[in-house]
Amino acid sequence: MASKRRFGRIRKLPSGRYQARYPGPDGIDRPAPHTFARKTDADRWLTAVEADILKGTWHDPNRGRVELGEYVTTWIDHRPNLRPRTVDLYRWLSRKYIEPTLSAVLLSDLTPGRVRAWYAELVAAGATATMTAKAYRLLHAVLSTAVDDELIRRNPCRIKGAGEHHTPERPVATIAQVLDIASRVPARFRALVLLAAFTSLRYGELAALRRSDLDPRCQTVTVRATLVEMSDGRMIFGPPKSAAGRRAVTIPAAIRPDLRRHLRDFTADDADALVFTGAKGAALRRSNFQKAAGWSAAVAAAGLPGFHFHDLRHTGNTLAAGTGASLADLMARMGHGSTRAAMIYQHATAERDKSIAGALSASIAKERDRARSGHVRKGKG
Repeated sequence: MASKRRFGRIRKLPSGRYQARYPGPDGIDRPAPHTFARKTDADRWLTAVEADILKGTWHDPNRGRVELGEYVTTWIDHRPNLRPRTVDLYRWLSRKYIEPTLSAVLLSDLTPGRVRAWYAELVAAGATATMTAKAYRLLHAVLSTAVDDELIRRNPCRIKGAGEHHTPERPVATIAQVLDIASRVPARFRALVLLAAFTSLRYGELAALRRSDLDPRCQTVTVRATLVEMSDGRMIFGPPKSAAGRRAVTIPAAIRPDLRRHLRDFTADDADALVFTGAKGAALRRSNFQKAAGWSAAVAAAGLPGFHFHDLRHTGNTLAAGTGASLADLMARMGHGSTRAAMIYQHATAERDKSIAGALSASIAKERDRARSGHVRKGKG
């Protein structure tokens, strides 16, 4: 028999547990989402529900009866201005880490405990710290939107530090090592290495460069697009990583002859022709670049085993900072796009960028002269 109270009803079940029911503000009679071991617990729960209704903070539990897998798919589809690579990453993370365990779980049934169990399973299954953090951040973002959509009251992702992962500091090459790597890769990739290191362009930005993005004298390169290789093998040209990614970067004079030789030997004459291509003239694929360039052997011979292509950009940024460039100058050259960085860009000037390139050029020329003089001494001996 249900006991009488001013708001809601409590009934003792044959199991000995207690069930609570209440009339929602919409007139629908609803049960509590779970039963209670004690009548006192059920009574307190109904008191809290009544308080939420009086304060106007009551949440309809039926609104969250949407499967997480379906909601994640819709969330990705409806996110504005996502780059193709980001969309591809989100879909992959969902398929790999979220859907196998949580796809059929209703949003309303996702509790902090269930999220903790999911996270622990990822760790126990051997998922890398980086991928675990990325998957957690995606789930947290999706469920934050579910809160905004009033499908759930609170985000159940409450594991402190779960979305954080600090990667070890990447190595920085010396100018001599960059030149060494460039001399060891096939000739068609030599200018690619030099531009990556001394203009701080990303791999995708370099792969998307067209002849028209370089001025006739190869003094500047303009970044207008990026080339992305999707997980299904498709190659997609998209916008740069951020609005600030659209930029013109001054090329150090010391490597301009290398770039002009590359254009002469490996780039078609058409203004729309890709500057860097594979041996058969196709767009560069990140997935097979290392093998085509003999990358592992080249960096090992230069004394940098495990050095990644992206580390060239890190190297270039570090070398540029060593020229005395300000934070504003560096952010503009690197093409960073956060709100904070965008405010800094206002103070960067093209003249200062030329100064950075000039200082880099002098360092490159000095290193080359040193290398040549060393060869001469060896020959005389």
